[in-house]
Amino acid sequence: MSKPTSGVSAARRNAEALLSQTKKRKSDFKLEQERESEALSLKTARLRELRLAKEAADRSAMATTPPPVRRPKPRRSKQT
Repeated sequence: MSKPTSGVSAARRNAEALLSQTKKRKSDFKLEQERESEALSLKTARLRELRLAKEAADRSAMATTPPPVRRPKPRRSKQT
């Protein structure tokens, strides 16, 4: 009679082992996703800071440099 109980407990152990492996894979996957998301957020913030700094430098350069003088284009007469 010990066979059916050991069979059931072996099946239960196998099922629990599979369940724990699945849970571990899920948690590892979620952790990896969080790491990638955080890395992307940091990269985006760094690039935004660089863009804003460049735009500010461009604005200050435009303020100190006078605009170029445009000469009017000579008009051509219509030829028929």
